[in-house]
Amino acid sequence: MKKTFIFLLTIACSTTSCEMLDTMVDSYTTQPNLDTEYDKVLEVGFAPYGYMKNGLSELDDNIAAAKSDEAVQTSRSASVRFFNNGSWSAYINPDNPYDNFYKGIRAANYFLDYSRDYKRMLANGRDIISDGGTAYRRDVENAGYLRAEAHVVKAYYYFELIKRYGGVPLYKEVPTDNTFLPRASYDQVVEYIVSEIDYALDSLAPDWKKNSSYDGRFNLGAALALKSRALLYAASPLNTDGLSDEEIVRRWERAAQAAYGVIALDKFALSPSYGDLFIGNTAANPEIILSRRSSPSNSLERANYPIATAGGNSGLTPSQNLVDAYEYTGSAVADNPYANRDPRLKYTIVTHNSSWNGRTIDITEGGSDSYLTVNSSRTGYYLKKYLADELVLTQGQTAMHHWVYFRYAEILLNYAEAANEAWGPDDGSHVASGLTARQALNLVRGRADVDLAPVDLTKYEGDNDRERMRAAVKAERRVELAFEDHRYWDLLRWNDGTILGQPIEGMKAVADSNGAFRYETFKAEDRVFEPKMYRYPIPYQEISKSKGIVTQNTGW
Repeated sequence: MKKTFIFLLTIACSTTSCEMLDTMVDSYTTQPNLDTEYDKVLEVGFAPYGYMKNGLSELDDNIAAAKSDEAVQTSRSASVRFFNNGSWSAYINPDNPYDNFYKGIRAANYFLDYSRDYKRMLANGRDIISDGGTAYRRDVENAGYLRAEAHVVKAYYYFELIKRYGGVPLYKEVPTDNTFLPRASYDQVVEYIVSEIDYALDSLAPDWKKNSSYDGRFNLGAALALKSRALLYAASPLNTDGLSDEEIVRRWERAAQAAYGVIALDKFALSPSYGDLFIGNTAANPEIILSRRSSPSNSLERANYPIATAGGNSGLTPSQNLVDAYEYTGSAVADNPYANRDPRLKYTIVTHNSSWNGRTIDITEGGSDSYLTVNSSRTGYYLKKYLADELVLTQGQTAMHHWVYFRYAEILLNYAEAANEAWGPDDGSHVASGLTARQALNLVRGRADVDLAPVDLTKYEGDNDRERMRAAVKAERRVELAFEDHRYWDLLRWNDGTILGQPIEGMKAVADSNGAFRYETFKAEDRVFEPKMYRYPIPYQEISKSKGIVTQNTGW
């Protein structure tokens, strides 16, 4: 069944509307087919996964970072411009997975409905005697896992919907007709997400060590990681308006306990190498909780290698805004602003005068990588994270890539944020291990190839340690999770969306006669953010089809 699973994912990722996958599910999931073709039970069980997003090609066939202050998209005709200049709407939204996610929910509900008698279905039409029933028992176990996973996959889609749109219609089972449901509240959907995850926990695989071909499916750790993220967002300022201080604290406590639930599994650990987390085959990496591996390709490199590298198109160019977030680990060097910086910078961003793809990057005026060169970086920087170094694109060389949905460092940062808000930076009495918010943050900072000093709260603004720790967590998430589709959503959930409206800066370098460089920042792009953008607009066609039963978000 591994080949079938990969095939379904490939179809889903290679079509815009996923109609091809949807047609397959509809054509195979009639009751007679399920009764007579036992292999289709598992095939239909895999189908809900086909609608999960692939962050490596989410927006403009690239990572969605240019939607935030992390980067600028080189192409001036890229669809992310609708976000950048504030011209997106209920009619035009470059990131509009509303229909796709509901197809995933429908596929999950359909599988749960028609696989209720899966043991009999798996026995029908097959020889379960000749091999002693080994294959049958294996398929029964797998189908049982898939049924539990279907609940979690539904939770995933609902979380992805509410982080964009706020409250949405809640379909708990396959509709019997075309009746539209009104939008449930944000909190109602959160509680449904949590209930679906909790319901499935005892029936999920603890891990996929027995069958690594199932990597990429939800298991116990991945389900708990989703619960952690959902409750963290629910406790955040965007989603707690009107609640009392006591109610907000209870939400943070719940989020902290959910994150600790992953930590307490003792199944995950920080990778000793931050740089190796995002390249090659990382299936055995102890930090990866859930990821999506793709077949070897070079599309990401073609999109993001510098234009001066044969075959490259510059693509996402990181902002000076982001570079400034990487702290100094020693004294600043006048003619090299990248010296003595947080090591995660060199693993994430290609900077001037560094080596990349077998040559030295030159952003000086007239240089091969200058922002003045047509189709070169618009900021003076290039993306490094996720990219294989020195692929010869003109010869068609490829590399394996994967998109990380959840990893352990995020869980530690989730815990640090929630525990600090609930109990302060240094109170670990609420969890069995005594882990404090500050300790969790320092674990991330202390990764072997990062090895930063423990956080110094005196460097952050605030009237007390809780406020300063809050600022420290925000700073840490910004650099640790850069280009992993967290920054945009973090700014929204923190009610810091106005940052998305600030200009994006770049860097230019000027060489003197001695070969030293003078660095100057410049404005690369203006951005627009309006209060209504804290929530996506509900797609116009959904309002129209429902005849107003599904209502629009404020301001759209």
